[in-house]
Amino acid sequence: MADAGFCCGSSPLRSSITLGVEMARLKSGVEGIFRSRERARYAKVQATGELEDLPSDKLQKKTSANVLPYVGVACMGAILFGYHLAVVNGSLEYLAKDLGIAENTVVQGWVVSIALAGATIGSFTGGALADKFGRTRTFQLNAIPLAIGAFISAIAQDVRTMIIGRLLTGIGIGISSAIVPLYISEISPTEIRGALGSVNQLFICIGILVALVAGLPLAGNPLWWRTMFTIAIIPSVLMAVGMAFCPESPRWLFQQGKLSHAETTIRKLYGKEKVADVMYEFRSGGEGSTEPDAGWLDLFSKRYRKASFIIASSLSTLPIAVVSVGAALFLFQQLSGINAVVYYSTSVFRSAGIASDVAASALVGASNVLGTAVASSLMDKRGRKSLLITSFSGMAVSMSLLSLSFSWKALAPYSGTLAVLGTVLYVLSFSLGAGPVPALLLPEIFASRIRAKAVALSFGMHWVSNFIIGLYFLSVVNKFGINKVYLGFAVACTLAVLYIAGNVMETKGRSLEEIERALSAEV
Repeated sequence: MADAGFCCGSSPLRSSITLGVEMARLKSGVEGIFRSRERARYAKVQATGELEDLPSDKLQKKTSANVLPYVGVACMGAILFGYHLAVVNGSLEYLAKDLGIAENTVVQGWVVSIALAGATIGSFTGGALADKFGRTRTFQLNAIPLAIGAFISAIAQDVRTMIIGRLLTGIGIGISSAIVPLYISEISPTEIRGALGSVNQLFICIGILVALVAGLPLAGNPLWWRTMFTIAIIPSVLMAVGMAFCPESPRWLFQQGKLSHAETTIRKLYGKEKVADVMYEFRSGGEGSTEPDAGWLDLFSKRYRKASFIIASSLSTLPIAVVSVGAALFLFQQLSGINAVVYYSTSVFRSAGIASDVAASALVGASNVLGTAVASSLMDKRGRKSLLITSFSGMAVSMSLLSLSFSWKALAPYSGTLAVLGTVLYVLSFSLGAGPVPALLLPEIFASRIRAKAVALSFGMHWVSNFIIGLYFLSVVNKFGINKVYLGFAVACTLAVLYIAGNVMETKGRSLEEIERALSAEV
């Protein structure tokens, strides 16, 4: 009889939970009534014309059409991100001969990796610039190191000049890595923010593919590498000019107290019928706070160190360090082995009989683009957290397969086929979540006051870990063997799944203000 209460659903614990749920619903209903009244009053005072009674589907299409051109201009930065990372790989052999460093692999390594050091600097710089000058002006300022760095690299006659050029372009791609997802997340409508945010990663992949295609004439013209760097000047200029016609982030304008400018921008982005709702969201979410922009030390203050990550279908909350989530996601992204797979893809495909470096690179690049395109279509349906878990799970399986293909003698006759299958499956899995989601998720989970700097700090972790792993990866492989390294990556992917399941919240379908309210730390 003692258990009858639980069977019938009348236990004290269950009753208290039910009562809590009903109270929460009642509170939500009352708040909804007052919100509706406040929105109506705000619309009456603030709206410049009659609000149009449009169906939601037509309103969504209209909003999407308004925003897409501005997202496209911002993605010029993503294209440059991918292009500058990949352009040196195809051209390194030829520029090394031209600059007299063909026999010096250490210096060649510096030509490649100095961009990563510059990206670390640029990432931290980008957050401060975005807070001080605004998002669109930061894009225009960023065009300077990107264009000048590409020009210096193209005309370099010695390795010192080349390193300076690569450092400048690295600073530029570091700024782009932080500002592009930040801007897209702040101007995108809630219902398609996931799809538009993942477009950033898609354009990075496109930039990489463009760099690979741009390197095709190298075999017939060894000096073509200079043209490859010169090509990068064009999107830099287009980005700077295009941003002159793009609206500033309305959230940044509101944070700066420029209310009339924020309203004008909202009207331009979403239509006049959305002004009242969006402005109300800004106010209720704390976007219009009179507090000054956060400093770097504020990111680690008690106010932002903890947040209530709501657990689905539960009345409980889990305190977690918000800023650390961003750093952890990018650390897991790098520890998953993406750079190792790309680095070894050519040798893996050769073992399977694919001798063409271009074919190997094209297969990896095509897999990346395909997976990212699929992720874009699923981001607002499946959600960010679900895709992250699926992605890292698939990567863990792929890495295990790659490790077995190198170590299990019974699979020796099929090692080449398994290695290619594992590589393609890994890249597809990476592009489904681990690639695009962190850059999309981070601007969503950070409060408006710290958003730019927190995103910059997280991307700084990305570039630092990228640099360190790139620096020591070959040494680790030589000491332990590639099969054990791949197995280690599989373990890292498994740990990432556990971390994400426990610490990352789902943000699909929520406005940035709703997310900020959910994560507000009342301390």
